[in-house]
Amino acid sequence: MKDHGMILRKTQNEDIDRVMEIIHMASAYMKAAGINQWNDGYPARSQFLEDMERGESYVCQLHGKVVATAALSMRAEPNYRMIYDGQWRCTGPYGVIHRIAVDDCCKGRGIAGLFVDFLEEMCIKEAFSSIRVDTHEDNQVMQHFLEKRGFCRCGIIFLPGGAARVAFEKPLRS
Repeated sequence: MKDHGMILRKTQNEDIDRVMEIIHMASAYMKAAGINQWNDGYPARSQFLEDMERGESYVCQLHGKVVATAALSMRAEPNYRMIYDGQWRCTGPYGVIHRIAVDDCCKGRGIAGLFVDFLEEMCIKEAFSSIRVDTHEDNQVMQHFLEKRGFCRCGIIFLPGGAARVAFEKPLRS
């Protein structure tokens, strides 16, 4: 996707250092905001390399500079098998957004929204029923962003270490 100097594309090896800079910015932001997410070494460089190997890692370039990153998994998410205090809205195949982050200098410019639109379009092309994402219960900024983009809060999922995450889903078909 290309729009006003913006290009959304798969992550390449030469992007990894920049992707990690953006992740460190996001981690520092969450730590300063008192959100205990991404403050334990996750996501690590190895996670992004695995995402790239699977063809699931994307970046947003603005005027030639990488300013955002995200992963889109087109595989069923094991952590989503069980949901508590609610239920998923759709039963068909779904995509999952992971590790979305935007450079601090570019926040508030609509980049995350355009990125999510791009990922949704990819899921629509795959004829998926929905797109899902989860976030820390204290990450109110992300929750508000998701709700504004049409995602519905569905319940709570648990990560392998036992940490709870608020789960969201957006139906892509009527």
